[in-house]
Amino acid sequence: MKMAREFRLRPSPNIGEAPPEANYSLDRRRFMRYSFNTAAGLITMASFGSIGFASLLMGTTDGDGGSNAISYWVPKGQENNVWYGSKHLEAMKKSDFESDAAKSATGMSGAQGVWGGMPVTVVYVPHEENKNSPPSSGNARFQFMDGVDQTGAIIGFGGEIEEESKWSVLKIHDNIIIIMSRCPHLCCIPGWQLVANDFTADNWLPGGLDSGGNKLFCICHSSRFDPTIIEKNTNINKNTGAAFDYFGIKRTGGPAPVGIPLVPFIVNNDVMEAIDFEAEGVVEILDWYTYCN
Repeated sequence: MKMAREFRLRPSPNIGEAPPEANYSLDRRRFMRYSFNTAAGLITMASFGSIGFASLLMGTTDGDGGSNAISYWVPKGQENNVWYGSKHLEAMKKSDFESDAAKSATGMSGAQGVWGGMPVTVVYVPHEENKNSPPSSGNARFQFMDGVDQTGAIIGFGGEIEEESKWSVLKIHDNIIIIMSRCPHLCCIPGWQLVANDFTADNWLPGGLDSGGNKLFCICHSSRFDPTIIEKNTNINKNTGAAFDYFGIKRTGGPAPVGIPLVPFIVNNDVMEAIDFEAEGVVEILDWYTYCN
């Protein structure tokens, strides 16, 4: 199998804007502007400076809808290419994903979003409809696997989120997962079908293989992630150097060392919202999102 494949970028203007200086203290809007330009072809390196990371995700309500709101984010130049092109900064709704998934050969759908000033990807998979059919049938569903770190060591089993009450906030529900959309390689923004190639085509294979489509794809260095494979793995807090285990989706190829963590959420009257981490007693999950500066 070839490790690299040719791919065609969909039109993405607005790549001439310069990134901020390395030690610049970013507010949330500026962070999002520069971060999502990465999805349009820029590699940007930004420091949070004096802003506390947890406060970004658990902070005060502002004009973007508050820290728990999850909204669509339409990268510039993609307005006519993505199904949610007219919904920029609108609240994400489960019914929107169901409607789009009905048009898909696999019954899957996905969209870029923003939560608490941070980029996320939301993926819909017809898990409940397909979970009892054999994987060989080719019907997309979530699968749980062992996570393997950079050394080849097995870290843990993704199915712990279904088995252990401690992780009940991460249980699969509503056929949806939300993923922190920063690549563990150099912190670019992996996207859902923002480029057209074999990895993002509307098809699905079981087992977390690098072949098959519907991968999250990072155009900076072509890392791929399978949003239907849930695993337990490990990463490092970039600021403190402390290691942490997390639950997330599997890296299937490219230079990213590991996969990407999940973001626990609820569906409230059709609207997707991140959980209240303090109220649920899982503030430690916020450590999972510290692998980028």
